[in-house]
Amino acid sequence: MAASRLPPTALTLKQFLRRQQVLQLYRKILQAIRRVPNEADRHYLRDWAREEFKRNKNATHEDAIMMMITQGNLQLQELERTLNLAQT
Repeated sequence: MAASRLPPTALTLKQFLRRQQVLQLYRKILQAIRRVPNEADRHYLRDWAREEFKRNKNATHEDAIMMMITQGNLQLQELERTLNLAQT
């Protein structure tokens, strides 16, 4: 049998897709934070988001990752709802 060309730490397709979901969520959160009018609040929220993602970057359990993605999406929706209310 021929040796695999992939490095031993290559991601599976499922892991790759999950990683893309996490990165997309992170980008969306940072984009929403840019809309926060108060600079101090923007700075606080950006630091909070970075720390949360850093803290959980080594998670490997599929169910835990899905729960964190779901929770992050809920927090993003709440932030966007708050920003929309503040604009009206």
